[in-house]
Amino acid sequence: MSRHRVKAVSYDEDDYDDGYYSPDPEEQEFLEQCTTEVLNQLRAGDPSVIATRSEVQDALYHYYDDIEKSVNYLRGKKVKELQKKQAAPPAAPKTKGTSGPSPDDVVINAQSSAKGFKSKQPASKSAGNKKAQADLTGGMNDLSVEEKVNIKSKNLDVLSEYSKAERKRAMNFAVIGHVDAGKSTLMGRLLADLKAIDQRTLDKYKREAEKIGKGSFALAWVLDQGAEERARGVTIDIATNKFETEKTVFTIVDAPGHRDFVPNMIAGASQADFAVLVIDSSIGNFESGLKGQTKEHALLVRSMGVQRIIVAVNKMDSVQWDKERFDEIEQQVSSFLTTAGFQPKNINFVPCSGISGDNVTRRSDDPNVSWYHGRTLVDELEATEPYSHAVDKPLRMTIGDVFRGSVQNPLSISGRIDAGSLQVGDHILTMPSGETATIRSLEVDGEPSDWAVAGQNVVLNLANIDPIHLRSGDVVCRASAPIANVTSFTCKVLAFDHLLPSMVDIHRGRLHVPGRISRLVATLDKQSGNILKKKPKIVAPGTVARIVVEMDQAVPLEAPTRIVLRAGGETVAAGLLE
Repeated sequence: MSRHRVKAVSYDEDDYDDGYYSPDPEEQEFLEQCTTEVLNQLRAGDPSVIATRSEVQDALYHYYDDIEKSVNYLRGKKVKELQKKQAAPPAAPKTKGTSGPSPDDVVINAQSSAKGFKSKQPASKSAGNKKAQADLTGGMNDLSVEEKVNIKSKNLDVLSEYSKAERKRAMNFAVIGHVDAGKSTLMGRLLADLKAIDQRTLDKYKREAEKIGKGSFALAWVLDQGAEERARGVTIDIATNKFETEKTVFTIVDAPGHRDFVPNMIAGASQADFAVLVIDSSIGNFESGLKGQTKEHALLVRSMGVQRIIVAVNKMDSVQWDKERFDEIEQQVSSFLTTAGFQPKNINFVPCSGISGDNVTRRSDDPNVSWYHGRTLVDELEATEPYSHAVDKPLRMTIGDVFRGSVQNPLSISGRIDAGSLQVGDHILTMPSGETATIRSLEVDGEPSDWAVAGQNVVLNLANIDPIHLRSGDVVCRASAPIANVTSFTCKVLAFDHLLPSMVDIHRGRLHVPGRISRLVATLDKQSGNILKKKPKIVAPGTVARIVVEMDQAVPLEAPTRIVLRAGGETVAAGLLE
């Protein structure tokens, strides 16, 4: 599967009608903005340099809408044309009585432009054609010259700036659970009650949802923005949203619950500091969810390094806030979570309702809930201790998305910095392509900034790199401390299914590539890590094993990266590179 995702560029069948491409209004508007900006910069630099809109748009197309490169190219081209015109000898005066080419010349010119006609013109005219071709070739060579953008760095001591900065603490949490547990609705309620989304937008979603007979889905649409997600009523890709409390800036990573979209859920879990597991408490749905994605999601987030989990027992209003039902769910889920590796002190349960908002941001005033004296969901979020990040380690950032930004920032990437720090003007290396780029500007949690450190969600606006070298799942690092591209690795994994040498898919965040388990090295003791058996024929579920995995293509991986192995639509193992 290709990992090359460039947002804001979409094609459908209508784009290929009789070989004619018609850009959508959004693309056309963006092109017009770029064209106007280039023309303004040309006039401001030198009024004598005049280019047509067609020439400007051709240059923008070639340079992927890069304003500066297009301006530099057109300015150089026009200066050369002016110099050539000034150096050319004056044209010979016309003979009296002549007013243009003769009729014979018109016929010859028409014939020479016809397809398949072999010119019988004199050698001098042929030489003129060759000169014209040479000029055209030279122009194409000029077009391919890459103009480097120079961006000055402030040479900040980023770690010093970070220690002095007075910012709210920032945390990401993944929302996980079985399909239809009400994850998106619960988070939509949280955002609405904390005024992270305005009432006018909520009213609009409600009208649109009622129009297609899905009125109860209005809150879920706060996060589910895609047309397919809204039509099917399920989250497909990762949805992110931000809200603030008194102490913390939270980023919600709403992961898909459906089994078909587990790879996207893995990508979401890889960005999380802790998790909110949403359980549907209604009769029958809890039991089917426990057999479905609930257990797999909990195992996956623990395998990705998440240590704290808040269990939101949702839809409690559907069982009249029955305390016995809540206690039954708490007992079964906590038993499983401790088996999965979560410590009891890091597990908390909250009975709530996403539709009514009870115990989400406000304590329920329903008399049936008088038995619950614990925290609300938002209070549990606030009580989470911030995770410490490796800000002093070499730079590592997994690219989440590649997209076209604004007129001034034609190429941008987004993601979360896993380790290290960066600032405007830095030269970065992208792997596996090995191409370098310059940070033109950056944003931290949607706000412009001069620097960023590990743990922060950033948008990097880049220069001096072609978008063809950037893909979701690639890793940003520095040339002085690059991450290695590998085709095989040894890892220690927990088996979820029987393991034997076979084909698997390797997942690390947004990266997923095909590979194979080539060798079962040994089974290990869960507590001590000592070898129990060398070269086993098969590894049973629940066993910890050391295995060797090989891939056909080189990808950027290093210890102690956490990876997940899947086969046949099921998760078969998860663990750490060694």
